[in-house]
Parts: sequence; structure tokens; C-alpha cells
Amino acid sequence: MSQKRQNGYFDRSRDRKSEIVTFSHEYASGHRIPLHFHDRDQLVYASRGVMTIHTARGTWVVPPQRAVWIPAAVPHKIRIYGSVAMRTLYLKPRLARALPRDCCVVNISSLLKELILHACTATSLRRSVGRQRHLIVLILDQFDVIQAMPLQLPHVSDPRAARVAEGLLKNPSDRRTLSQICKQCGASKRTIERLFQQEAGMTFGKWRQQLRLMEAMRRLAEGATVTNAALEAGYSTASAFIAMFKTALRLTPSAYFKSARLQ
Repeated sequence: MSQKRQNGYFDRSRDRKSEIVTFSHEYASGHRIPLHFHDRDQLVYASRGVMTIHTARGTWVVPPQRAVWIPAAVPHKIRIYGSVAMRTLYLKPRLARALPRDCCVVNISSLLKELILHACTATSLRRSVGRQRHLIVLILDQFDVIQAMPLQLPHVSDPRAARVAEGLLKNPSDRRTLSQICKQCGASKRTIERLFQQEAGMTFGKWRQQLRLMEAMRRLAEGATVTNAALEAGYSTASAFIAMFKTALRLTPSAYFKSARLQ
């Protein structure tokens, strides 16, 4: 049952008894899931393709073989890049106590991947059913050791910083310096640097690096070459992007997306 609210659709679960409810779907590139929220915690796993999740607090990019954790009642919208195979677990609130009460992108171990895929062969899991109870325990055990990944782009709310952010979001390949950008936003370089540190929790330079990394990932998912994805995302060279990608995901872009396609 879905109800329209000011902060999006309330996608209420009809299953009130199951500890975990599952959902599987294939999405074409460019698909958008409008703003909505759930009464359950949600783990969204992408076995292929790239997703971006947008909330009031930030944007998260989810590359293949990774997942995003979205707590209950957090309004969010999703955009699909490349063909995405989505597998989702909806958990009763506070069932997964090891995970935070804010969104985050997480690594998925080989075991957890298989548990998610197996769980999604059923529509729901209940502790009252013996085999399902064992599967729930295994999934929750894996949540206890799950690792978050730094693939978030925090939002800024101050109008001066927001003008800078919005301009770069529209054109990530803009290579102007912050000083040059500030001439058009009505604030000094020092002010903008302070606002990004206060509101985003990172320097402007780090925020811009995150934006470029996320933009390049999206372009790769849509079929761009590594060089084109890097240059269109604002990197001066492909090697600069490869180094940043390897820092974040421990593989080169080519190796990472090749391994994802083979899964």
C-alpha cells in the first residue's frame, strides 16, 4: 500500500509478520524511482549496474557487487545507470542493530551475496519457519561484520555553498578553480571552504573528488570507456581517475567492471 505524503510516497509493507521481505527486479538504464520511504529498513544490492540514491542529507553511488543501507522512514529516490539487477531485503526496524541509522554504501562479502540471492528466491522469511530462521540468523551475522565504503556526496544547505555545489553537479567536468567559481557565487574562497567543512564534513577539494569519482562511475556503467568517463567527469587524465577508483574500490575500473560482469 502506497500513500502520497509531502516527503514522497509511503510504501507500507503489507506483510506485518515476516522478519524479512524480499524484492527482485531488473531495471533499464535511465529508470528513476521517485521519492518514497518505507516502514522497514532496507538493504538494496546491485549485482550489476550502478545506482545513485538521493536523500535530503546526501547522494550515494552504489557500484556493482555493493549495496546501500537505507533505514526505515528515510525518504529517498533512486536513479539507474546501465542495466541494474536489484535485489532488496526489507527488514523489520532494528532487526539489524549493527548497521547505522543513516544511509551508507557497504561491501558485500561472497557469503552475504549468496545469502541475499537465496533469500530473494522466497518472498519473505519468518523466524517461525525452521529453515528460514537459520537463514535470517546467517544474514544478521554477516551484517555484524559488514564494512561501509566512502561513496557518499554530502549535501550542503547554505545558499552560497549550495550554489557552488549545484553548478558542479550540473557540470562535473568544470575545471575552474574554487577562486574562479567563487567570483560568481557571492562568497569568498575562504567562506566556501569553511561552509563545506562545516556542512559536508569534508573539504571542498575532497567533495569535488567524490563528485568526479561518482560521475565517472555512472558513465562507466552506461558504457563509456575509462578515458572518456574520466575526462567527462572532470579528471585531467585517465590515470588520475584510475588511481582514485583503485583507492576507493581496490581494483582498476576495467578490472572491477569486468569482474562484476562475470558474477
